[in-house]
Amino acid sequence: MRLMHTSLPEFKIKMQGAAIEQSPNKQVELRGVENLKSAKMQSLRTGRIEDAISEVAGQKQTRRVEVVVLPRVPETMHTVVIKGFDDEGKPTKAIMEVINIIHPTEEVELEGFKEVEDRRPLLGCH
Repeated sequence: MRLMHTSLPEFKIKMQGAAIEQSPNKQVELRGVENLKSAKMQSLRTGRIEDAISEVAGQKQTRRVEVVVLPRVPETMHTVVIKGFDDEGKPTKAIMEVINIIHPTEEVELEGFKEVEDRRPLLGCH
């Protein structure tokens, strides 16, 4: 399983390295994963993203690269766990609920770009 996934810390390092490989002066900002404490990323997609970052960073006029991770499906369903504890820290009661979160779509990140290349596979064909 290790070869099929990239850990979140390794993913962040790879994203930085992909731009710096083109020039040590390139700045890279990674957004959208700040709230993740741990995660596994698809290694194949990680490599494709690294290649795309290198391509964008390799353009002479590019000084800064932003990498933004957004949910592909804008409405995602999440479980909310509400947990109660007593004075000693022992569990007292838990209630599970559900909430849909509607995320902004990629259009908010693409405003002003004249050239946009969509390399994503069709939904369900990942």
